[in-house]
Amino acid sequence: MTETLPLMGVDLFDVRRLFLNEVEPPRLSPGDELARDRVWDNEVQVNPSLFDGPVVACAGVEWDGPHSLVLSWARVSYRHYALRRVPGNTVWLPSLFVNVVQPTDDGCVMVARMSPSTAAPGRWQLPGGSVEPPEEGEMLDEGALRRNAARELLEETGLDAAPEGLSLWAVTRGENRSIGLVYLAPPRPAAVVRERFAAAAAAERAKGCDPELDLFTLVSLPDHLATLDGPHADYLEPVVRRYAQGPLQYGV
Repeated sequence: MTETLPLMGVDLFDVRRLFLNEVEPPRLSPGDELARDRVWDNEVQVNPSLFDGPVVACAGVEWDGPHSLVLSWARVSYRHYALRRVPGNTVWLPSLFVNVVQPTDDGCVMVARMSPSTAAPGRWQLPGGSVEPPEEGEMLDEGALRRNAARELLEETGLDAAPEGLSLWAVTRGENRSIGLVYLAPPRPAAVVRERFAAAAAAERAKGCDPELDLFTLVSLPDHLATLDGPHADYLEPVVRRYAQGPLQYGV
């Protein structure tokens, strides 16, 4: 028997097995589509860097035994999330994203700030991003999610991690019922983290682009987050707190 996850604000779940199931996205009425597009067009006028590319949304989460989660997903595009800001609309799906806890060998965790040109300027969070739908003939499975997480880590921080070296560490649910799949990377020396991040940011600026993450710091305790100016991703404090309660065995 499956059990729907309880809703308790910002939740952090211990998930050791993940099953994925593709479903159709909800059908929208012409009025819903018109309202969605109106909100989306207004957002693009404010931030022209937004793009309406394909993305995976979360269509449902259920327990299937202890620590086993069944995650239903649907193919949408980024404009689908504009429905959240349509008063009274109830047909939108939450977002699904991956992020990475990148520890250093002195017990800290990397947290980074989104640049002004992003959808969440100034927000502190873990490296990561939205899940992309698989190509035709491919499957969205745990291996694909690890590859997605490794790619985001490399693109945003310059840190290369083998996908098979990332382990599913937790699942979060927060604002707008969004679901985050948190992967744990092997520890790196703090000096390597600094060098790789600086090189990745410089390479983006050399191309005339703003890096997605424009600043990072290393924290070892949740209280350290209070010293960071700007908004924080809602999952950040619970994740840092759990890591600080360690030690956790990597890969378990």
